[in-house]
Amino acid sequence: MATFNLSSFKPGPLILLGIPGLEEFHVWIGILFFIIYLVALAGNGVLLYLISVERSLHEPMFFFLSMLAATDIILSNTCVPKALSIFWLGPQEITFPACLTQMFFLHYSFAMDSAILLAMAFDRYVAICFPLRYTTILTRQIITKIVMATVSRSFCIIFPCVFLLKRLPFCRTLIIPHTYCEHIGVAQLACAEISINIWYGFAVPVMTVTSDLILIGISYTLILRAIFNLPSRDARQKALNTCGSHVCVILIFYTPALFSVLTHRFGHNIPRSFHILAANLYVAIPPALNPIVYGVKTKQIRQKIILSFFPKGSQ
Repeated sequence: MATFNLSSFKPGPLILLGIPGLEEFHVWIGILFFIIYLVALAGNGVLLYLISVERSLHEPMFFFLSMLAATDIILSNTCVPKALSIFWLGPQEITFPACLTQMFFLHYSFAMDSAILLAMAFDRYVAICFPLRYTTILTRQIITKIVMATVSRSFCIIFPCVFLLKRLPFCRTLIIPHTYCEHIGVAQLACAEISINIWYGFAVPVMTVTSDLILIGISYTLILRAIFNLPSRDARQKALNTCGSHVCVILIFYTPALFSVLTHRFGHNIPRSFHILAANLYVAIPPALNPIVYGVKTKQIRQKIILSFFPKGSQ
């Protein structure tokens, strides 16, 4: 009995099934996700390259944008390659340590994205409400502190999930009807009480994201008030344009998250396959759309892309 208990804390490989009920469409879903994955890697890679080599983009706003692009690349590489192997090759095994690693980087990337969007909202607030003091407020030291706070906060709220899973005994076949490992999905396979996992896995991230949303909302309330107090229409239009791309990215990130929470809470009649497909789209689509939105809506980046990749057309 002692041997059984000991071995139960060291589970063998887990099996990821994909999207149950949609197996006949896995190949086509995989093609769609592969295209989205390539767009995400290419778009965020281009953003990181331009921001690193163009001195005119060495500003706080673009530094935070490069953090968002790097985090989106991590998120895409954490989940999509494994999902593609499942869609094209069938159910796949994943070791328990690899599952914990994937789970950590998945949730860590979401926490980082939320914190970075808050930092970008603060950047826009300072730029529009205190334009003459922008460079004195957002100094290199302040930006470094913001980055350290963003990274450390995300790490501190997600890392405990690893230990909350490692403490659980697993004594049955570990089959996950999903394409990736996430905290509650793995915890539900345990042969023990998981109320701590449920409460922590729900309350802490929700409270964190909710606080970020509230602070972002306050920032944009102050920003809009400052914009509509500007004397000229051109000045108001220019200020609104500088915030447009950020607002689009906020909607791209938070709207699917809110939809996912509401469907899990109230959508009991919605098929599981729809929940899993929506969760996969939530992982894949924002990293692909973010660089497109910034490339289209941000004049500096749009001009640099044209100059870098279409030099003849820019003359």
